[in-house]
Parts: sequence; structure tokens; C-alpha cells
Amino acid sequence: MAELDSDFIARFFCEAAARLEEQRDELCQLDGLVGDGDHGTSMANGFAALAALVRGGSSHTKIPGALLREAADEFLSHVGATVGPLYATGLLDTSEAMGEGAPWELNEFPRLMACLTQGIARRGKAAEGDKTMLDAWLPATPAAEASLARGASAAEAALCAREAAAEGARATASMIASRGRAARLKERSIGYQDPGAVSASIVIEALVETIEATPEAR
Repeated sequence: MAELDSDFIARFFCEAAARLEEQRDELCQLDGLVGDGDHGTSMANGFAALAALVRGGSSHTKIPGALLREAADEFLSHVGATVGPLYATGLLDTSEAMGEGAPWELNEFPRLMACLTQGIARRGKAAEGDKTMLDAWLPATPAAEASLARGASAAEAALCAREAAAEGARATASMIASRGRAARLKERSIGYQDPGAVSASIVIEALVETIEATPEAR
């Protein structure tokens, strides 16, 4: 069985960095409608830093928990905006859950998503329906878990997570923001997708792509 080892994490970071760079301007434009317009830059720069961290090669030999701990520090050092502490905490919580032991199996990827989500929620003190990135992260894990429980492969379950995250991000357009800069707009925030939820769905897409690229996932 394939594992969520350091090589997998490195491929995930690089895939997320590439996708976020492609969407940098679109995310900034979306954020400009409800915030200060820098979300695309923050996310693209943060994951670019993680990609640079793992491209050296030495990180691939580290145990996953140690690599994720390094990644948390790296993300926070490159992203000073609100999103920096949120993703850094998610990465750190995942690192602590993995500990110093062996890598988790590939079909435990919902556990990885759950740890990331837990850290983001704990740091941001937000919940589903608050029109934040959690509206994409929170539905992804149970969608994948339910798919695996029905006997789906890891790749099939990952697709369910992607669909749930994308739907969650789309649903934020009908919500009133209650967190962050967008909250000051109140009802005027209706009609716009939350940029954090959209970028979260992109990160989850990258995770899904990494899983699908793993032969044992099918």
C-alpha cells in the first residue's frame, strides 16, 4: 500500500504551488471584492515556499511529521497575512498527529485533511457557514470517509472530497460573511464566493491530483 510519506507530501506541495500560482490573479481579484486583494499572493507565495523547501531533495528523507513541522515554520515565515497562521497551524497539527512514527497509509488521507482542518478551525475560531475557507475544508473529510466506507478506492474517495470542497466554496456566494475583512460588508458580502474557500478548494484539488497520480490509489 502506498503511503503518505515525505515524497507524497513533497509532490502535494509542488502541485498546490503550481495551481495557486496559476490562480494568483483570479484569487486576488476575488479578494478585492470583499477584502484587501492580497489573498492570491499570500497563498501562491506560501505554497511556493513549501515547494522550494522540498525541491532540494533532502526533505524527502525526513519522516513526514518532521517535514510538516518544517513546512509550518516555512509557511508562516513567508505569509504574514491572516492566512499564514491558519495554514501554519493546520500543518503543525498534522505534524503532531503524525508524530515520529511511520507514514500513514494512503487511504488515511481523510485523516490528514481532518488534521489540517482542525488546526485551521482552532486558530481561526470559525465554523461551517461563516463564509471562510472552512466551508471548503469541513465537508471534504466526511465526503472522503463516506466514500471509503462504501468500498471506494483512495482515488475515488479523493474525487468525492474534491467535489464536496468545490460545492462548499460555491455555496459561500449565498452566505453573509461573519469573519475577516468581509464581515464588515454584512449583507453586501452576499453574491461573492469567499476567496479563502476558493483557494482551499484549489489546495484540495492538488491533494486529489497527487493521490490520483499514485498508481496504488486506484
